[in-house]
Amino acid sequence: MYLHQDTEQSVVHRDVKPSNIMLNASLKAKLGDFGLARFVCDGRGSLTTGAAGTLGYMDPKCVYSGKATMESDVYNFGVVLLEIACCRRPAVARDDDEGAVIHLVQWVWEVYGQGAILEAADVRLDGKFVEQEMERVMMVGLWCGHPDPSLRPSIRQAISVLRLETPLPSLPAKMPVPAYMRPPLGDDSFGSPGTTGHISSWDASTTHSTRNKVE
Repeated sequence: MYLHQDTEQSVVHRDVKPSNIMLNASLKAKLGDFGLARFVCDGRGSLTTGAAGTLGYMDPKCVYSGKATMESDVYNFGVVLLEIACCRRPAVARDDDEGAVIHLVQWVWEVYGQGAILEAADVRLDGKFVEQEMERVMMVGLWCGHPDPSLRPSIRQAISVLRLETPLPSLPAKMPVPAYMRPPLGDDSFGSPGTTGHISSWDASTTHSTRNKVE
């Protein structure tokens, strides 16, 4: 929230993930590793081109367009929230489909659509958590991970819900499917030149190696 809204010139971090979040002696979280961070030049986009970050945490539209935004940082934050609450990595293997891998956001959204979002919580907790708090963490995680960047909250709005200051967001039971126009000189893996490519942010090819960097 400080980087996005409280500095003289806003900054996008571009690589929010658990290994870049440190805890001090009082267990207060500190965000580190600003090697990929960039100033925001027009109120939304960063002063850079080209995708950067860690696959699995990166906003799919950022991967596709090469443009980092505050919304793409919010997406990173949402994945981290879900990873903490569910104790699962961004790539999740389906229990009922052998070998099938989907993104954590999609997996939690499916559970949410069944009206049982708390069942996605870390099983090792054995239900021993404050349900209202757990629900808020996961609902905000989904909100931040919404496929449409324009429907994601600002980081201030997300924090307000986590602090019980505002109501839970209203999300559709079924996760919307994102579709982006392919840039003329884009990667051929996203479609044929001059056509509209449909990119799923939960495609196994994007999530199977979540630790890899792209610059």
